[in-house]
Amino acid sequence: MQNRTVAEVMTWEVVQARPDTPAKELARLLDVHRISGLPVVDGDDKVMGVVSRTDLPALPGDRPGGPAAWPPHPVPRRPAGPRAADGATTAGDVMTTPAVTVHPEHRVADAARLMQRRHVDRLPVVDEEDRLIGITTRRDLLRVFLRPDEQILVEVVGEVLGRALDVPPDEVRVSVRDGLVTLRGTLAHEDDIPAAIGLTWRVDGVVGVVSRLVAREGDNGGPYGEPLRRTRE
Repeated sequence: MQNRTVAEVMTWEVVQARPDTPAKELARLLDVHRISGLPVVDGDDKVMGVVSRTDLPALPGDRPGGPAAWPPHPVPRRPAGPRAADGATTAGDVMTTPAVTVHPEHRVADAARLMQRRHVDRLPVVDEEDRLIGITTRRDLLRVFLRPDEQILVEVVGEVLGRALDVPPDEVRVSVRDGLVTLRGTLAHEDDIPAAIGLTWRVDGVVGVVSRLVAREGDNGGPYGEPLRRTRE
């Protein structure tokens, strides 16, 4: 499972738009194909950005409460793109850019972690010249990569904290949600903290590690005493 690639799970036929595609046509494409976002490409099929349903302005007849993408972090946008002939809003106006992309040879595990870190629901797949060749969604990746959170928790507690680091059961609390592991508690030595984070990363199905660990030595365990959230590129 860990060695499966994006090429094995991606969709090769991609619904896409040009920067001058009007917002009304974007909404129609999303509705007809029952998707929540699509890539925007230039004349060479190079990915310029991504449009999500939540990027679109309200249109006459829109129904509230439609599908929405994961709320993204604020990201820079390009200057307003080319307008449609009637001056309407276009994909170039509303797209999020730069797009977060992956290559087909990337591991599913790494793509899932990138998706988690960048808070996106889809990743355009590009070739070595950044031309669009496919797309993969959060659902595609996590269906393959993620294990049930309960299984991850049992392994982190039993194998990482218990067997590898010999941490007493009441010293560290572990919680897991959608493959993101949070570690809270106190370890005997400062060096145990990066060890716990690194070993947790090796557990199959983990897409991120949030450390709220402190060392018993010293007042706050040094630099590791601060909350730390890591995801792998």
